[in-house]
Amino acid sequence: MVSREDLDNFDDSLDRRRRSSGSRPQQSGARPQRNNSYPRNASQQRRPNNGASGRPVYRNASARRRREAQRKRRLRNRAIIIGTGIAILILIIVLFSLMIRGCSSGSGDKNKVSTDTIAQQGGTTAATQDEPSNSSLAQDLSPTYFKTPVIKDDNTNGELYYSIYVWNKTGYELFGGDDDHSKTYANTINTLASKLPGIKVYDMIIPNHTEYGLPERLKSGDIVSTSQAESIKTAYAAMDKNVTPINIYNYLADHNEEYIYFKSDHHWTGLGAYYAYKAFADTNNMPALKLESCTEKTIDGFTGSFTNSAPSLDSDTVHYWEFPYGTEMTLTYDGGATETYDSPYYTGATEGSLTYGVFIFGDNPLTVIKSKSENAEKGKKIVIVKESYGNALAPYFTNNYEEVHVVDFRYFSSTVGKTLPAYCVENGITDVLFANGVMSANTQLQLDSMSGMFN
Repeated sequence: MVSREDLDNFDDSLDRRRRSSGSRPQQSGARPQRNNSYPRNASQQRRPNNGASGRPVYRNASARRRREAQRKRRLRNRAIIIGTGIAILILIIVLFSLMIRGCSSGSGDKNKVSTDTIAQQGGTTAATQDEPSNSSLAQDLSPTYFKTPVIKDDNTNGELYYSIYVWNKTGYELFGGDDDHSKTYANTINTLASKLPGIKVYDMIIPNHTEYGLPERLKSGDIVSTSQAESIKTAYAAMDKNVTPINIYNYLADHNEEYIYFKSDHHWTGLGAYYAYKAFADTNNMPALKLESCTEKTIDGFTGSFTNSAPSLDSDTVHYWEFPYGTEMTLTYDGGATETYDSPYYTGATEGSLTYGVFIFGDNPLTVIKSKSENAEKGKKIVIVKESYGNALAPYFTNNYEEVHVVDFRYFSSTVGKTLPAYCVENGITDVLFANGVMSANTQLQLDSMSGMFN
């Protein structure tokens, strides 16, 4: 570091030499003869005196050299200080930019996620692409338009373990639905919606990983897994006008190279659930939560539901995002006991088979999350009727709703002791979303359980 001494150690006094006796200037009035070898200009070199030896004596030569060296040193020191200051300023600007990029929502409409999240699937995020135009957005959200996902195929084969097909260390749950099951599901939702007068009703059928990760040659070869797109399209076409279908299929297809499903488990990831939430928000022209405004958390070592049935599966990493606003979550457990927390995530979740329980503490009969989000419309309250797929989905709705009531239809009636319509009236519910995985939507036992909440 440059010291004050280096900058201030400058002596511009002249080196005065003692004149020897006899060197005193002549007192004669005669004008001395000019030496034409020296310049007359005062700014140039001064005329020398001749000492006793007869040689010219340059009184200021040593001082000039010293001043010149000091001047150069001062210029060098100043350059070092200025250069160091500029470098520090640039570093501060870069660090500030990185902090803004990582911790705030930014100025654009792009939804970025961490490199680690994308790297789990080995793909490139479509979240860095520009938002679609209004026309393409309307097409993507249409309940009659379904894209064909692009699936990478290395032309290898896997192996079947019960209903789980293992391919490239990833488990895929095979689907066997048909039009009859799809229409039965639609009729069930129509009946339940008719018992919720004055409430806006939505339905979301959630595809599983097989639809986005397993090549068609395998799904139609030695094993059989029917089209989930066709099943969902049939169900949506049979729904009444008072039910609004939420087509999340195309949003997931756009991001199917990302880490939107687990490899060792039948659920989607927090990122996959986020894209489904965004489809809901876009359908209703609501401002969607931006992941870059949140704080991303991860838990490694998740060994999911397929692990006990199929060998050689990769373990997973669970990602979730803490919100930039406050929440309060009250759980109602089996038996009716309640407990309140300040987050919709169980931050104590660790590696193992239960890591998915980080989302709203797993499956409970009733979960109520109150939100302090500025985007949450006052008086807007939604009930999400779900099975376990809804656990990762529900927290995002706190960005837009003052209260999010999460009802697990498998346990609600026996614990809460009232019908869902009565509960909605009692709590001022404005919206109801039925969110079901495609397997549940095609299982009669699950439909009967859901219908039981209305009787």
